[in-house]
Amino acid sequence: MNISLPKTINLKITLTCLIVCLNVWALAFAQSESAPFFLMGDGRLHIKNMHTKKEAEGSLLRPDGSINESALEKIDAVFGFVPLEKGDHISLRLLFMLNYFSHQVAPGRTIFLTSGYRSPEYNDGLRKAGGIVAKNSTHMDGLALDFYIKGVKSKELWEIIRRKNCGGVGHYGDKEIHLDAGRPRFWDSATAKTKTNESDYNRRMYLSSDFDRYRPGQKVRLSLSSVSDFGFGIRPQAFLRSALEDQGTSLTLELQNVNSADCLPVKDRRDSRFILTALPNDLKPGRYRIRMDFCQKPFEQMPETTLSNEIEVLPLR
Repeated sequence: MNISLPKTINLKITLTCLIVCLNVWALAFAQSESAPFFLMGDGRLHIKNMHTKKEAEGSLLRPDGSINESALEKIDAVFGFVPLEKGDHISLRLLFMLNYFSHQVAPGRTIFLTSGYRSPEYNDGLRKAGGIVAKNSTHMDGLALDFYIKGVKSKELWEIIRRKNCGGVGHYGDKEIHLDAGRPRFWDSATAKTKTNESDYNRRMYLSSDFDRYRPGQKVRLSLSSVSDFGFGIRPQAFLRSALEDQGTSLTLELQNVNSADCLPVKDRRDSRFILTALPNDLKPGRYRIRMDFCQKPFEQMPETTLSNEIEVLPLR
């Protein structure tokens, strides 16, 4: 006997199957060796700001694997992020790290944001009010959030994240944890050191790339985070060296959109977050780090150079 289902039920079944298939595809892509980040979940986020009540739910990726700009714009609004120019968003590495860890412990569950993007003025106000807030907070760079997930123990999630050593993760003893895409480190309420001068004089600046994986010839956007003071310079050439060799041969990377000056001024956050270069067309596959040299340093305590996160260069297609 044939049983005909109503068209509405058939449609619901079809849509459900489609969503399941897309989620399976997204997770498979995220775990593939060609994914743009080392840590990626299923590509979906549902995040709600507990102060403004704004929320966003959707996939960070389109079906073809490209970045979903419309989804990012909605997430920017939840974070309270103010882009410095078109295409500027909350850190993609941060969002995919958040997706990776939340998918591990509570797939599909809402992430409740308690602190997202902070303007420098707002961050300074929190410090003056006695908050546990760093002077050079990565919240000001669009690289951080404080959050919790209902039903997930924050201390256990903090432990899971710190074992990956992939960014900054802090726990202050309550239900929230801090996650950022800056320099790998961890802390709790006893070791936060936000009231010390440890990060003064630009001693904790961190260089990061926009993605983790690239192809030869691909453009790279670099950014400096955790800057305590502006008014310094960078050399117009960066250097690419093997991540597996401490003293390996370095390849020169010319920074783009610069003049012939020997020292390029970094006057503000805009200058620090849009440092552009491109990988050589004949670059061999492998793991690399990018070195950047400083000049016109305003403080003797400021380092001479900084190394980026590790990146992987894939073979040409």
